[in-house]
Amino acid sequence: MKIYRLLFLLILISCAQKDNASTRVNIKNKKTNIKNSSIVILGTIQDAGSPQIGCNKNCCKSLFNTPDNDRQVISLGLIDKVSNKTYLFEATPDIGRQIKTLSYYKTGEEKEFVDAIFLTHAHIGHYAGLMFLGKEAANTNNIPVYTMPRMKEYLTNNGPWSQLVTRKNILLKGMEDNKTIHLSKELKVTPFLVPHRDEYSETVGYKISGPNKTALFIPDIDKWNKWEKDIIEEIKKVDYAFLDATFYSGKEINNRDITQIPHPFIIESLDKFKDLDETEKNKVIFIHFNHTNPVINPNSKEAKLVKSKGFKIGEIYDTFEL
Repeated sequence: MKIYRLLFLLILISCAQKDNASTRVNIKNKKTNIKNSSIVILGTIQDAGSPQIGCNKNCCKSLFNTPDNDRQVISLGLIDKVSNKTYLFEATPDIGRQIKTLSYYKTGEEKEFVDAIFLTHAHIGHYAGLMFLGKEAANTNNIPVYTMPRMKEYLTNNGPWSQLVTRKNILLKGMEDNKTIHLSKELKVTPFLVPHRDEYSETVGYKISGPNKTALFIPDIDKWNKWEKDIIEEIKKVDYAFLDATFYSGKEINNRDITQIPHPFIIESLDKFKDLDETEKNKVIFIHFNHTNPVINPNSKEAKLVKSKGFKIGEIYDTFEL
């Protein structure tokens, strides 16, 4: 019996080592030895992941048996090469792997946790990962978490999130609409309000500014025409635009009332952005894909169409220098 237990333990260790090695190889293939401050895509999938719970469609069937580790929930990492710090945008259910990824970008002694987290709103894929910072998991010490006022109030006054605050696992840092946060001499972050289903908190996007380039990050918005700003003009002001592309079209959601989960369809964005010149189109990086979205498959006709029109489809570990 002891021999069997030993063999089982050795198999577990071997599998863990192989998985960790595989993760490192995949990340290193995406150039973790970057020289300048950069943004890295840590996930591209909508809140509920892929495969999604309860899904019996072809887009999910095989993934329940053979998971695709690259299908992680939407998140960006911000890497400050000057001060050797990292920042996480969104606290997703995949936060463990995403924080581990960011640690590979640091030099010298490996530091596991990020230097701060920025949240956009209170929908599960964007903040639920905070639970892993608590007593039952990492039990972190005062990780700064940047929030807007309603989000801060929600986390402070509702369990289990309030326990993270009282136990000082996280330290809530307030933000204001269009008020810039200076992270260093090189990097700054500016939140701005966008229209979305704000049941528990407001929703923001971010402008992330580096020494040479800037990025727009809007993972969730209802429709472009509901925003007080002109998305076309906002794209022109930046070098990268990471934009909500939850659904390719309304046809893929045939069991839900699509009006209750509004997002800009990719086909709508393609039409809205059609008059941009080639340089401006190349700035657009579509992200936040529902499990039904065909562009997740780079070989799909939909993905090929998006790229043929001059736009990009975000992929995990893609990096963008600032």
